[in-house]
Amino acid sequence: MDDPTEDLTEQLERARVAWFYFMGGLTQQEIAARMNMTRLRVNKIIGQVREDGAVRIDVTLPLTDCIALAEAVTARYGLAEAVVVPDVPDYLEQKRVIGEAAGAMAGALVEGRDLGIGVATGRTLSFAVRRLHAKPHPDSWVVGLTGGVTRSSGTNTFEVATSFARSLGVECHYLTAPLYCASPESRETLLLIDELTDVLARTEIADLGITSCGSLAEDATLTQIRVVKDHLDDVLKRGAVGEFLGCFLDAQGRPVDHFLNESIIALSPDKLKLKPMSMLVSGGIEKVQIIRAILRGGYVNRLVTNEAVARALMAGPR
Repeated sequence: MDDPTEDLTEQLERARVAWFYFMGGLTQQEIAARMNMTRLRVNKIIGQVREDGAVRIDVTLPLTDCIALAEAVTARYGLAEAVVVPDVPDYLEQKRVIGEAAGAMAGALVEGRDLGIGVATGRTLSFAVRRLHAKPHPDSWVVGLTGGVTRSSGTNTFEVATSFARSLGVECHYLTAPLYCASPESRETLLLIDELTDVLARTEIADLGITSCGSLAEDATLTQIRVVKDHLDDVLKRGAVGEFLGCFLDAQGRPVDHFLNESIIALSPDKLKLKPMSMLVSGGIEKVQIIRAILRGGYVNRLVTNEAVARALMAGPR
């Protein structure tokens, strides 16, 4: 049986071109500029869509609902770009298709450019490398945006950053410290280490930040960290709806008033907001609250998620 998510990136690209041209009224040159591709490729895709009968009065490609949702979310939250992938029943497969779509978006942003690329952690981001087909300038580099956790094989910030750097053929820098310190004072002590503060400064100057987010479910990786587990009830009582770069946010996207938010070794959400390019890569209906909070806070200018989340973002209050 064929995998329904096979060649998802190519299907999304084809559907986006068709939607922009036949439904959005954009010219081929405008589409080429918007999607970082040549006008010749745009012309070829439009020709293929016409030949195989995918266009009648409207576009009948199966992903056009996702394209329309992406455009609506982009407009509602003031984003530069959004990609919405179809819902997939399997939990891990959903993460895979979101991650791979994010890899394609990231590849278009870094191709041929000299830039710093900051990468956070998570299962979804670990899949992005599969579609990260790009060659940045050799002087580019990757940096992990957060400190590490003591378990979560394959999805730790060190492993995800390493896989990005290897795929792109550039050097990698690590925040070799725990994500959470025991107290704000112990964080300040760690930051007396020059090498660590140098890497933290590098997270701030990276041109592109690629991030995920987490719910506060009891079985989530983050909530298994001892210091978080010990204070989770208090964090929830203060209005936290999830975490972003280790920072606990309320429904409006504001960091909650708790010492854990002062004990993080990571790029802060406010500094991510200053980057010219920033991507939130996350899906699953259980994350709608934190995804909406991040968008409300204006911390990112790009989003990759799944259809159910996009619909929820459009249905609920902005």
